[in-house]
Amino acid sequence: MADAEALNTPTDAKRRHDPAVRGFASDNYAGVHPEILAALALANGGHQPAYGADEYSAHLTSVIRSHFGPRAEVYPVFNGTGANVVALQSLTDRWSAVICADSAHIHVDECGAPERVGGLKLLTVPTEDGKLTPELIDREAFGWDDEHRAMPQVVSLAQNTELGTVYTVEEIRALCAHAHERGMRVHLDGARIANAAAALDVPMRSFTNAAGVDILSLGGTKNGMMAGEAVVVLNPGAVGAMKHLRKLSMQLSSKTRFISAQFEALLSGDLWLRNARHANAMAQRLAEGVKTVDGVRILHAVEANAVFARLPHDVSERLQRRYRFYFWDEAAGDVRWMCSFDTTEQDVDGFVEALREEMGR
Repeated sequence: MADAEALNTPTDAKRRHDPAVRGFASDNYAGVHPEILAALALANGGHQPAYGADEYSAHLTSVIRSHFGPRAEVYPVFNGTGANVVALQSLTDRWSAVICADSAHIHVDECGAPERVGGLKLLTVPTEDGKLTPELIDREAFGWDDEHRAMPQVVSLAQNTELGTVYTVEEIRALCAHAHERGMRVHLDGARIANAAAALDVPMRSFTNAAGVDILSLGGTKNGMMAGEAVVVLNPGAVGAMKHLRKLSMQLSSKTRFISAQFEALLSGDLWLRNARHANAMAQRLAEGVKTVDGVRILHAVEANAVFARLPHDVSERLQRRYRFYFWDEAAGDVRWMCSFDTTEQDVDGFVEALREEMGR
């Protein structure tokens, strides 16, 4: 079937949602970017080898290396939790521990998967802004010869963090040097790596392989893809048997070409950066609008595509009937508002006006 015909094939499927409904709950709520959908249509039709032996997955390696250097190896997976668990397992022994922020996604949002599936102990440290420092790492970086304690082997960072903050290139370089000096490897959870690169206005390589990161969980779903993430090995000497770990962890897709084709469309040109810059700009617009509403307090620096705020609980509950978003700390009245590649200025301005109305009731 020709590609044009594939895009216009009749279907019995029905739209079961109102596309006019907008929200700020998560960048996962957004649909698929049209350029990604077009890439999937082009990858469809005919037969291609399964399990990553296809033409799209072969080409993806060169695309990834254009961003992360000539040693980078890429392993597409189903989702972010899978990417994190596979990546962390590849750097660790059975008796290992991972140092991370207490707000890290691997700790608070993955249902214990790194510990239950990966068999790892997470050593968490409190942070005010979601960012680790060498001093915070040292709170848990000890006891390597103590058989009674899980051995710290990995430091896991998130860029950007779960609180919407962004590490500078210098901060990540210092953290990597500090971890390596102590014999530990560094994993970076890059679910929103594009937003961080856009915020810093630097290439992704500048705060990953060039800064000393050993392995990366590369996000795509939050930046316009339909489904799929990837593990990117930046330091091949630090890991082993990645393809076996991916399969063992139930993260090997039989039709890998459809994950690889999405990443190719996202990363071959500047789509990844355009999407991230737009989402970040909408978050800045949202933050500026919220600042004009009396009684609302922004909690963290708005450095990427997230806005964290505190407002009366009853106001949030009423506002949630008009726009979807999540409580971050319901007891304190803290909420999180996320912007995505398809957030519009009208979405933001309408939300700010709705917030102002609810605060005035």
